[in-house]
Amino acid sequence: MKRIKVIIPAYNEEKSIAHVIFEIPELVEEIIVVSNKSTDSTIENAKMAGATVLSEDRAGYGNACLKGINYISLQKVKPDIVVFLDGDYSDYPEELVKLVAPIIDNDIDFVIGARVKHLREDGSMTPQQIFGNWLATFLMRCLFSSKFTDLGPFRAIKYDKLVELQMIDKTYGWTVEMQLKALKQGLSYIEIPVRYRKRIGVSKVSGTVRGTVMAGIKIIGWIAKYSFK
Repeated sequence: MKRIKVIIPAYNEEKSIAHVIFEIPELVEEIIVVSNKSTDSTIENAKMAGATVLSEDRAGYGNACLKGINYISLQKVKPDIVVFLDGDYSDYPEELVKLVAPIIDNDIDFVIGARVKHLREDGSMTPQQIFGNWLATFLMRCLFSSKFTDLGPFRAIKYDKLVELQMIDKTYGWTVEMQLKALKQGLSYIEIPVRYRKRIGVSKVSGTVRGTVMAGIKIIGWIAKYSFK
């Protein structure tokens, strides 16, 4: 049996976080919620739902993910697989089983939950998200012969491979950094189509002009950086 841990970055997700935790399959050994400067009841609700809760006082999606990774690195027994999942209930946590299956059954290193159009609820992704995903994955196909079609945050990766990636992005570029480094290091990867619905609450990235612009800059910046390596 593979040891699986889940990392959930969360910023003010008090209305959704318990739903996410309760629907994560029992095969997961530990659910780690990283509160990223939450000012609501995210921490309390996550603890009541049974998660391990960490606090990251530095803003940024990447900072929250790095906090979770560091927590795991200090544990005596390391997991085989780490799954990243958002805390807004836009993904279907029960589909975690589909994401880890290629790793367990076929020894794949890295799996992305791809938010394909026919499985997305109408309005679940903003036009700028759809365009940004298309542009980023188009550039990765052109520059790195990638087969990625999405930068979906719902993803699973072997723990030892995650460590080897030496992730550093602290904010919006986290997902694309992971995919670019996976390509550069020759990790085996696959996309699994997943369902996607309207999130609970307002997005802190695509729901604001600043968030959208900053995310776009970081994503293009990472791609440009790796295209010259």
